[in-house]
Amino acid sequence: MGRHGEIRLGAAADRRLLALSLTLLVAFMAVEVVFGILAGSLALLADAAHMLTDAAALALALLAASMAARPAEGRWTFGFVRAEILAAQANGLALVLLAVWIVYEAARRLAEPANVQGAVVLVVALVGILVNGIVLALLARARRETLNIRGAYLHVVSDLAAFAGTALAGLLILLTGWDRFDPVASLAVAVLMLAGGWSLLKESGRIFLEGAPASAPPREVGDALAGHPRVVEAHDLHVWTVTSGFPALSAHVLVQPGADCHRIRLELEGMLRERFGIDHSTLQVEHVGAESGLEIRRSGASN
Repeated sequence: MGRHGEIRLGAAADRRLLALSLTLLVAFMAVEVVFGILAGSLALLADAAHMLTDAAALALALLAASMAARPAEGRWTFGFVRAEILAAQANGLALVLLAVWIVYEAARRLAEPANVQGAVVLVVALVGILVNGIVLALLARARRETLNIRGAYLHVVSDLAAFAGTALAGLLILLTGWDRFDPVASLAVAVLMLAGGWSLLKESGRIFLEGAPASAPPREVGDALAGHPRVVEAHDLHVWTVTSGFPALSAHVLVQPGADCHRIRLELEGMLRERFGIDHSTLQVEHVGAESGLEIRRSGASN
């Protein structure tokens, strides 16, 4: 079987693992909401909200894996790869809004603590640790070099840590009878959610605004292009991200008279691929015209 066939089989296996993981998370999330209400536990409800974002992350990864199989056509010259960025913005916004609500409720319960059934909180949290452990084991079998799957994996890892905190809160309530351990644990979950939401909003916003990826700073890329042998100048340089893990570049490159434009273009493409991880590049390579008055010089990139 060829490399492309192996990739297709790997992608299909990833989708099955994501679908099974998503089913487990959604089923347990529903159970947790019910017991969170019955036990009067904000920490359990906060964990359920966090699991909702995990489910969204898994659904996003599943959607992206399916959309990636669709070819670019018609007006969609890049296909639908940016659908994951739209979903990431929605996911990030939901995380932040839910975290704000949890902080508000935690502050209210710290001032006026509610009666929390510590035993129920502890048991449900322990089951949550088990469920998240199973999901992590499933995702560990998927190809985590794929950005979406790696992101989903990290979401579940953070949720596992949140369940550990909730279980500790339930145990402390049982031992001490101090109900405020519940909102304290929910505040810890809210911090995790705020951090995750801000990261998603920041990264998706950078992509929508056509910002250069961290792996390819425009100044360094411009210097590398202009510093290549027989290159005179590189300008009209643009580096952006089409979607997560898909950087792109375009530039106008002037080379010395008599230089092999085709060979230099291939060398520059190889350098961009190896040094900056840019596989999609469009380079217009031309000779410096004698009538242009341009001096032979090494210059950085300009937009």
